[in-house]
Amino acid sequence: MDGLRDVVVAETVLSDVDGQAGRLVIRGFTLDELVGRIAYEQACQLLLDGMIEDLPAPEAMRHRLGEARVQAFAEVVALDGALAKRPPLDVVRALMARLEDGDDVQVAMRLLASPAVFAAAAVRAGRGLAPIAPDPTLGHAADLLRMLTGAQPAPAQAAALDAYLVTIIDHGLNASTFAARVAASTLAGLTSAALAGISALKGPLHGGAPGPVIDMLDAIGSPEGATACLEAALDRGDRLMGFGHGVYRVRDPRADALKRTVQGLADASPELPGRLKLAEAVEAAALDILKRRKPNRPLNTNVEFYTAVLLEALGFPHEAFTCVFASGRICGWIAHAREQVLSGRLIRPSSRYVGPAPREAA
Repeated sequence: MDGLRDVVVAETVLSDVDGQAGRLVIRGFTLDELVGRIAYEQACQLLLDGMIEDLPAPEAMRHRLGEARVQAFAEVVALDGALAKRPPLDVVRALMARLEDGDDVQVAMRLLASPAVFAAAAVRAGRGLAPIAPDPTLGHAADLLRMLTGAQPAPAQAAALDAYLVTIIDHGLNASTFAARVAASTLAGLTSAALAGISALKGPLHGGAPGPVIDMLDAIGSPEGATACLEAALDRGDRLMGFGHGVYRVRDPRADALKRTVQGLADASPELPGRLKLAEAVEAAALDILKRRKPNRPLNTNVEFYTAVLLEALGFPHEAFTCVFASGRICGWIAHAREQVLSGRLIRPSSRYVGPAPREAA
């Protein structure tokens, strides 16, 4: 079996990924209609509308999410020295497991807030620094950056992270979302579904690619060395990180959205213009090489490539990139989990046995 590719296992009103056209639609809006136009809180309200009973109105969502960050921060007390030595995603998952399970709006809001709170605390704990409590008056993206660095972010930085969180809020029935729906179909609760999602996200074939993009850029070093380094990597049988996608036959629309976001952030980050110049040179060289060497495979720029450049510019260490991804995708997991409970049934596919036949009794 080819990973259930092209097998329809659910009907959804949440998002549509058109791999042939390179288009992503979320609740009836194209990605370009959302990114840079609405805040993450508004995108959450859009995605969760009709899925969660007593969901806050759009104008109240920012305040309620701020309160939920404060509530989630109470669990950071469990981040002891032993847990602080673990990778950041392990820390986030362990702290999320302390949250109450259920399907009501209080559980949903706390879950929605928790990856951002726990990701910032995990990074700081790994550096030997004390966690910083949330400021419920700030927007979600701005507060995540403040909890990470201890400083008020520049408006351009908060806007860039906001754009990223909106960009990756949902993306069809990807591996982590499917895992969340499977867990939800057993009526396990939203926290259990989110834990299933974040566990699937941890794998390098799903959410772990942006970090290696940074390693690739560091290894190349300069725009002039891009072609030779990439050719050598392919000669060794290495994969070029940030290129190719299991669904998109053309360019990933999220890559374009994030590239524009990075370009807009350049004035607020002194080191970014040089890094962006390197990234653009690597992208151009990679696309040229892949087209020549693998002409029958649609290997275009995917979301991970400019995710890496953006999150690095915002001050996140590359080992925490997947945590930031989870901070945005958590809303998609919650929405899909509730949609599965409201309109679906237990997900229980069949398998075909291909092992040895039982021996006949003598």
